[in-house]
Amino acid sequence: MPARFTDRTVLVTGAGTGLGRAVALAFAAEGAKVVVSGRSAATLDETALLIEALGGTAAVVTADVSRAEDTRRLVRETVETFGGLDVAVNNAGVFRGGASAADFPLEDWHTLLDTNVTGVLHSLQAEIAHMRAHGGGAIVNVSSNLGPHVRIPGVFGYQVSKAAVSAMTRAAALDHIAEGVRINAVSPGASESAMSLRPGETEAERAVRMKDESPLGRISTASEVAAAVLYLASEDAGSVVGADLVIDGGVSA
Repeated sequence: MPARFTDRTVLVTGAGTGLGRAVALAFAAEGAKVVVSGRSAATLDETALLIEALGGTAAVVTADVSRAEDTRRLVRETVETFGGLDVAVNNAGVFRGGASAADFPLEDWHTLLDTNVTGVLHSLQAEIAHMRAHGGGAIVNVSSNLGPHVRIPGVFGYQVSKAAVSAMTRAAALDHIAEGVRINAVSPGASESAMSLRPGETEAERAVRMKDESPLGRISTASEVAAAVLYLASEDAGSVVGADLVIDGGVSA
């Protein structure tokens, strides 16, 4: 496969672990200069070292997307480090579950909205401000199949927050495509991430559970989710605008 992102600058939030790390590594493998961001410098440093071990180029910028000033600084430091911003992947998110709508703790509600919804808005605003002034770019928001595409009991707040990400993606895509900023989303289901493990569940137990819960019979791999992100960010998806690509093995089909 040709390197689709050679000399492109890519920013990935929530890149210290899980899907964010896999996405950052995938972009680096296709020639991108990658800025990895999140709240923990230690895990971000690990991601950067993995990229550099593969011969890629990475920089670390710590930021909390729930703070607008952090996202503005993140984009500014990305541009200062690598000279621009071509692609952004808004992956940072948190999970809070285990309660119905009537019993959902307000503290958890505010945490979910601050990071999963307002955090995506902060990121979009900072990224679009740069991109529309410099010839455009591509943005991929990471949502979830839970909320926009399928609902289950006991995951009220998380599902609401991710439904908002899907709606925000579509609305922002229409607002900014004429300015050359192309915005889409991916909605993974259970995947190669700690977030898909139930409390106390092992990976082996999850694999057994998914044989019954997924038509595909397994979780999605991190590389499968990353491949979808890279497609949406690439010129191959040049006419894909406001899409929400579900990657869940048929759970929401």
